[in-house]
Amino acid sequence: MQTTQTVIHIVDDEEPVRASLAFLLSSAGFAVRVHESAGQFLSIAPDIRNGCLITDLRMPEIDGVELLRRLRQIDAMLPAIVITGHGDVQMAVEAMKNGAIDFLEKPFSDDVLIESITRAASRAAERDQSETMLGQVRQRLDSLSERERQVLRGVVAGQPNKAIALELGISPRTVEVYRAGLMGKMQAKSLPELVRMVLPVGLHA
Repeated sequence: MQTTQTVIHIVDDEEPVRASLAFLLSSAGFAVRVHESAGQFLSIAPDIRNGCLITDLRMPEIDGVELLRRLRQIDAMLPAIVITGHGDVQMAVEAMKNGAIDFLEKPFSDDVLIESITRAASRAAERDQSETMLGQVRQRLDSLSERERQVLRGVVAGQPNKAIALELGISPRTVEVYRAGLMGKMQAKSLPELVRMVLPVGLHA
Protein backbone atom coordinates (compact mmCIF):
# COMPACT_ATOMS: atom_id res chain seq x y z
CA MET A 1 0.00 0.00 0.00
CA GLN A 2 1.25 3.49 -0.84
CA THR A 3 0.38 5.53 2.20
CA THR A 4 0.63 8.81 0.30
CA GLN A 5 -2.54 7.90 -1.60
CA THR A 6 -4.58 8.24 1.59
CA VAL A 7 -4.72 11.63 3.31
CA ILE A 8 -4.68 11.59 7.10
CA HIS A 9 -6.87 14.39 8.52
CA ILE A 10 -5.90 15.51 12.03
CA VAL A 11 -8.58 17.36 14.01
CA ASP A 12 -7.35 18.84 17.30
CA ASP A 13 -7.88 22.24 18.91
CA GLU A 14 -4.33 22.33 20.31
CA GLU A 15 -1.75 23.55 17.79
CA PRO A 16 1.25 21.77 19.39
CA VAL A 17 -0.59 18.45 19.22
CA ARG A 18 -1.55 19.01 15.58
CA ALA A 19 2.02 19.92 14.69
CA SER A 20 3.51 16.95 16.55
CA LEU A 21 1.15 14.43 14.98
CA ALA A 22 1.58 15.94 11.52
CA PHE A 23 5.38 15.79 11.79
CA LEU A 24 5.35 12.18 12.97
CA LEU A 25 2.96 10.97 10.26
CA SER A 26 4.61 12.98 7.47
CA SER A 27 7.96 11.48 8.49
CA ALA A 28 6.37 8.02 8.23
CA GLY A 29 5.30 8.71 4.63
CA PHE A 30 1.69 9.75 5.07
CA ALA A 31 0.03 12.72 3.42
CA VAL A 32 -1.40 14.90 6.20
CA ARG A 33 -3.88 17.76 6.56
CA VAL A 34 -4.54 19.50 9.88
CA HIS A 35 -7.76 21.12 11.09
CA GLU A 36 -8.05 23.28 14.20
CA SER A 37 -11.70 22.47 14.87
CA ALA A 38 -14.34 19.87 14.15
CA GLY A 39 -16.46 22.52 12.47
CA GLN A 40 -13.68 23.36 10.04
CA PHE A 41 -13.27 19.70 9.16
CA LEU A 42 -17.02 19.14 8.73
CA SER A 43 -17.10 21.87 6.07
CA ILE A 44 -14.82 19.86 3.77
CA ALA A 45 -15.64 16.29 4.87
CA PRO A 46 -18.27 15.57 2.16
CA ASP A 47 -15.65 16.15 -0.54
CA ILE A 48 -13.07 13.74 0.91
CA ARG A 49 -12.72 10.50 -1.00
CA ASN A 50 -9.65 8.61 0.12
CA GLY A 51 -8.92 9.74 3.66
CA CYS A 52 -8.98 8.81 7.31
CA LEU A 53 -9.38 10.81 10.49
CA ILE A 54 -7.54 11.30 13.78
CA THR A 55 -9.56 13.35 16.20
CA ASP A 56 -9.11 14.38 19.80
CA LEU A 57 -12.00 13.32 22.00
CA ARG A 58 -12.29 16.49 24.08
CA MET A 59 -12.63 19.67 22.03
CA PRO A 60 -14.66 22.87 22.51
CA GLU A 61 -18.03 23.25 20.77
CA ILE A 62 -17.95 19.91 18.92
CA ASP A 63 -16.19 17.03 20.66
CA GLY A 64 -14.87 13.88 19.00
CA VAL A 65 -18.01 11.81 19.57
CA GLU A 66 -20.28 14.54 18.22
CA LEU A 67 -17.98 14.94 15.22
CA LEU A 68 -18.42 11.26 14.35
CA ARG A 69 -22.20 11.53 14.80
CA ARG A 70 -22.34 14.48 12.40
CA LEU A 71 -20.14 12.74 9.86
CA ARG A 72 -22.56 9.83 9.86
CA GLN A 73 -25.53 12.17 9.52
CA ILE A 74 -24.08 13.74 6.36
CA ASP A 75 -22.89 10.37 5.02
CA ALA A 76 -19.24 11.45 5.13
CA MET A 77 -17.88 8.93 7.62
CA LEU A 78 -14.19 8.06 7.35
CA PRO A 79 -12.10 5.38 9.07
CA ALA A 80 -11.53 7.26 12.33
CA ILE A 81 -9.22 7.01 15.33
CA VAL A 82 -9.95 8.98 18.48
CA ILE A 83 -7.29 10.15 20.91
CA THR A 84 -8.35 10.11 24.54
CA GLY A 85 -6.90 11.07 27.91
CA HIS A 86 -7.14 9.10 31.13
CA GLY A 87 -10.67 8.84 32.41
CA ASP A 88 -12.22 9.24 28.96
CA VAL A 89 -12.43 5.55 28.13
CA GLN A 90 -16.24 5.50 28.46
CA MET A 91 -16.43 8.36 25.95
CA ALA A 92 -13.97 6.53 23.71
CA VAL A 93 -16.20 3.46 23.74
CA GLU A 94 -19.09 5.74 22.76
CA ALA A 95 -16.96 6.94 19.86
CA MET A 96 -16.44 3.34 18.76
CA LYS A 97 -20.22 2.86 18.79
CA ASN A 98 -20.46 5.87 16.48
CA GLY A 99 -18.05 4.46 13.94
CA ALA A 100 -14.49 4.95 15.22
CA ILE A 101 -12.30 1.97 14.38
CA ASP A 102 -9.84 2.52 17.23
CA PHE A 103 -9.03 4.75 20.20
CA LEU A 104 -5.62 5.55 21.60
CA GLU A 105 -5.22 6.42 25.26
CA LYS A 106 -2.57 9.02 26.11
CA PRO A 107 0.31 8.65 26.38
CA PHE A 108 0.77 6.30 23.43
CA SER A 109 3.93 5.37 21.56
CA ASP A 110 4.73 6.47 18.03
CA ASP A 111 4.68 2.83 16.91
CA VAL A 112 1.17 2.29 18.26
CA LEU A 113 -0.08 5.38 16.43
CA ILE A 114 1.60 4.40 13.15
CA GLU A 115 0.18 0.88 13.35
CA SER A 116 -3.32 2.19 13.99
CA ILE A 117 -3.11 4.77 11.21
CA THR A 118 -1.77 2.17 8.78
CA ARG A 119 -4.85 0.00 9.43
CA ALA A 120 -7.15 2.99 8.98
CA ALA A 121 -5.40 4.09 5.78
CA SER A 122 -5.65 0.57 4.37
CA ARG A 123 -9.37 0.55 5.08
CA ALA A 124 -9.78 3.98 3.47
CA ALA A 125 -7.88 2.86 0.36
CA GLU A 126 -9.96 -0.32 0.09
CA ARG A 127 -13.18 1.67 0.39
CA ASP A 128 -12.02 4.16 -2.23
CA GLN A 129 -11.10 1.32 -4.60
CA SER A 130 -14.49 -0.31 -4.01
CA GLU A 131 -16.33 2.96 -4.76
CA THR A 132 -14.26 3.40 -7.92
CA MET A 133 -15.17 -0.10 -9.07
CA LEU A 134 -18.88 0.50 -8.39
CA GLY A 135 -18.66 3.67 -10.47
CA GLN A 136 -17.14 1.70 -13.35
CA VAL A 137 -19.90 -0.91 -13.13
CA ARG A 138 -22.56 1.83 -13.25
CA GLN A 139 -20.92 3.28 -16.37
CA ARG A 140 -20.95 -0.14 -18.03
CA LEU A 141 -24.63 -0.60 -17.12
CA ASP A 142 -25.40 2.76 -18.71
CA SER A 143 -23.85 1.51 -21.96
CA LEU A 144 -26.36 -1.35 -22.25
CA SER A 145 -29.37 -1.12 -24.53
CA GLU A 146 -32.82 -1.48 -22.96
CA ARG A 147 -33.14 -5.03 -24.34
CA GLU A 148 -29.72 -5.97 -22.94
CA ARG A 149 -30.80 -4.63 -19.55
CA GLN A 150 -33.97 -6.75 -19.73
CA VAL A 151 -31.92 -9.86 -20.49
CA LEU A 152 -29.49 -8.95 -17.72
CA ARG A 153 -32.33 -8.73 -15.19
CA GLY A 154 -33.39 -12.24 -16.15
CA VAL A 155 -29.84 -13.57 -15.96
CA VAL A 156 -29.25 -12.04 -12.52
CA ALA A 157 -32.60 -13.45 -11.35
CA GLY A 158 -31.32 -16.90 -12.30
CA GLN A 159 -33.72 -17.46 -15.19
CA PRO A 160 -32.67 -19.82 -18.02
CA ASN A 161 -32.52 -18.44 -21.55
CA LYS A 162 -35.83 -20.11 -22.49
CA ALA A 163 -37.67 -18.38 -19.62
CA ILE A 164 -36.13 -15.02 -20.49
CA ALA A 165 -37.07 -15.55 -24.15
CA LEU A 166 -40.67 -16.41 -23.27
CA GLU A 167 -40.99 -13.37 -21.01
CA LEU A 168 -39.57 -10.97 -23.61
CA GLY A 169 -41.27 -12.55 -26.63
CA ILE A 170 -38.03 -13.36 -28.44
CA SER A 171 -36.21 -16.57 -29.33
CA PRO A 172 -33.74 -18.31 -26.99
CA ARG A 173 -31.09 -17.83 -29.68
CA THR A 174 -31.70 -14.08 -29.63
CA VAL A 175 -31.37 -14.11 -25.83
CA GLU A 176 -27.98 -15.81 -26.26
CA VAL A 177 -26.87 -13.05 -28.62
CA TYR A 178 -27.94 -10.30 -26.20
CA ARG A 179 -26.36 -12.19 -23.33
CA ALA A 180 -23.02 -12.46 -25.14
CA GLY A 181 -23.18 -8.75 -25.99
CA LEU A 182 -23.91 -7.60 -22.46
CA MET A 183 -21.20 -9.88 -21.04
CA GLY A 184 -18.74 -8.10 -23.31
CA LYS A 185 -19.95 -4.63 -22.40
CA MET A 186 -19.88 -5.45 -18.69
CA GLN A 187 -16.37 -6.95 -19.07
CA ALA A 188 -17.49 -10.07 -17.22
CA LYS A 189 -15.61 -13.30 -17.97
CA SER A 190 -18.23 -15.58 -16.40
CA LEU A 191 -21.81 -15.61 -15.17
CA PRO A 192 -20.78 -15.64 -11.45
CA GLU A 193 -18.52 -12.63 -12.06
CA LEU A 194 -21.39 -10.81 -13.78
CA VAL A 195 -23.75 -11.46 -10.88
CA ARG A 196 -21.17 -10.41 -8.26
CA MET A 197 -20.53 -7.24 -10.26
CA VAL A 198 -24.16 -6.21 -10.64
CA LEU A 199 -25.71 -7.12 -7.27
CA PRO A 200 -24.04 -4.31 -5.21
CA VAL A 201 -25.18 -1.72 -7.76
CA GLY A 202 -28.69 -2.95 -8.43
CA LEU A 203 -30.75 -2.88 -11.61
CA HIS A 204 -33.43 -0.24 -11.94
CA ALA A 205 -36.35 -0.42 -14.28
